[in-house]
Amino acid sequence: MLTIAASGSTAYWYLTRATGAVSLVLLTLVVVLGVLDVARVATPNWPRFVIDGLHRNVSLLAVWFLVVHILTSVLDSFAPIGLLDALVPFHSAYRPLWLGLGAVSFDLMLAVILTSLVRARLGYGAWRAVHWLAYASWPIAVLHGLGTGSDVKHTWLLLLTAICVVVVVGAVAARVAWTPELPVGPRIAASATPLLFVLALLIWLPIGPLGSNWARRAGTPTTLIGGAVASTRGSSR
Repeated sequence: MLTIAASGSTAYWYLTRATGAVSLVLLTLVVVLGVLDVARVATPNWPRFVIDGLHRNVSLLAVWFLVVHILTSVLDSFAPIGLLDALVPFHSAYRPLWLGLGAVSFDLMLAVILTSLVRARLGYGAWRAVHWLAYASWPIAVLHGLGTGSDVKHTWLLLLTAICVVVVVGAVAARVAWTPELPVGPRIAASATPLLFVLALLIWLPIGPLGSNWARRAGTPTTLIGGAVASTRGSSR
């Protein structure tokens, strides 16, 4: 029975890691599609409603992967994570700040999806204001993945995160370049914000997740650090 339980927990752990990585990729695609506003360059072969549908469906797919990511995190017996922790920011006893950022990102995505369902009643202006939250959810999700992920010191996760960051920064740069009518103030802000985010990551990573004793400093309960489970599941968790 113990072997079966351990196997189930390990399966949940791998599913949590996989769905988290896929969610980041999908959320990156959502942000890039929104930033580039590709519907503006619709062609007869790719009319606007097709591009809008792609954006909407990728957003929904990202939310579904996030739901699976959350459920497997809750079902995994390694860390004391409850369903409430995934919805209420900074409520968890396990890495409260970094898990809380994941809850914030998910809540922002939910707000975008729910308001999109009632867009006609809400009004375009209010819906558009809430829709901007999707862009805020992306950097928060990146911080969540780096701060609480078990693979943060693995090359594949760092490379995947770097690619996502470069793609988003490139999309912002392209949008600024394609919008000559953008006022100077917003142009500077749009250009500087992603670069400042990248700079902050480069400064934080070596002294944060890539530094020593990150599990303890991130808020992992002491009962999970250095034990038999941690040694088999990765002390970086």
